[in-house]
Amino acid sequence: MRLLLDTRALLWWLLDAPQLSPDARRFIADRDSEVFVSAASAWEVATKFRLGKLPEAERLAVDFEQIVADQGFVELPVLVGHALQAGSLRGAHKDPFDRMLIGQAIMERLALVSKETLFDAFGVTRVW
Repeated sequence: MRLLLDTRALLWWLLDAPQLSPDARRFIADRDSEVFVSAASAWEVATKFRLGKLPEAERLAVDFEQIVADQGFVELPVLVGHALQAGSLRGAHKDPFDRMLIGQAIMERLALVSKETLFDAFGVTRVW
């Protein structure tokens, strides 16, 4: 399965946190899964850590690329097409980070690993 981790799912995976569902944990750990992490998540982690909203993400905020690589995950850059897709999504969800992840998941045909049921309204395949 080809997966895109939302930022919280990434953090919960790295912290081995109980908030990550057993199904999500199983899909991420599956050797047949190709797991992507968006550059938008790096932006979100750095921003929210700087603002004091994600104090548990200090290590990730400092060494995002290496941590993602060490996990065997694939970096997903933000492309112009992703930005256009995210910007044109209809719906009330206003979080720019989430909208980018949804746009990338749709364009790249990735299942989005996220607890956010609000994502379902955008027609994205969500795994939790």
